[in-house]
Amino acid sequence: MSPTAFITGASQGIGKATALLFAKNGYDLIITARSKDQLESVAKESKSLGSEVIAVAADTSDRSAIEALINLGIQRFSQINVLVNNAGICMSAPMSQTTIEDWEKIINVNLWGYIYTINALLPHFIEHKQGNIINVGSFGGKVPLPKMTAYCTSKFAITGLTETLRLELEPQGIHVSGIHPSVTSTDFLERAIFKDSDPEAEANRRQSMEKMLTSPLASKSEDVAKAIWNVVKHPQAEVVVGSAKVPAFLNRLFPSITQGMMSNIS
Repeated sequence: MSPTAFITGASQGIGKATALLFAKNGYDLIITARSKDQLESVAKESKSLGSEVIAVAADTSDRSAIEALINLGIQRFSQINVLVNNAGICMSAPMSQTTIEDWEKIINVNLWGYIYTINALLPHFIEHKQGNIINVGSFGGKVPLPKMTAYCTSKFAITGLTETLRLELEPQGIHVSGIHPSVTSTDFLERAIFKDSDPEAEANRRQSMEKMLTSPLASKSEDVAKAIWNVVKHPQAEVVVGSAKVPAFLNRLFPSITQGMMSNIS
């Protein structure tokens, strides 16, 4: 019987690259994302690699939908071995321009979406005394970034969730890992939210992000997928991917200096 991975945000970018990598390595898949057409395309490609696939379009902030999908996966495959929490939304906005509705949207997807999948799968992992939980965090969950308060709040929460959960579950044979990429060269800008009271400042931040995505400093989806695969094969606490390694390291050793530099970024 093939091992099975449950992957969120699997229709594009990191999630898609991860799904295809796991399919190439003999895993069956349960994949979800909000875009039905893109998700079905990933499912078709994964099946061509020999994987059995359940693909259901869903919003990870919908707890009942996620619970139903996990139950369907367990019924179909008997056992789920790996959970990859990846679905997320990026937001760049000053706090003064971030509405409560914005906060709810970011927290519901970036944090509650992870909690819902973990909560639904944990009894299954504990029963089998095994499992891998991989939470895809962010550079913004290791280093505070200006005008990204809501996003960084959600990603710092994922860092805390991951590190605390590891202490609890490792003695039970369940490995918990955090993967923290830098800005990743995907089409995530299609879903990113930019806000500012100054339209020119808003446009400039979007353009800066677009430039960053095409620069050598940007992570590649395939590199992040490889990092996820490696922590399944060789469990470790966390991996910071790509150019995020340097500022994350400096922030740990010299937070006042690093954050002083970050505060000058508009």
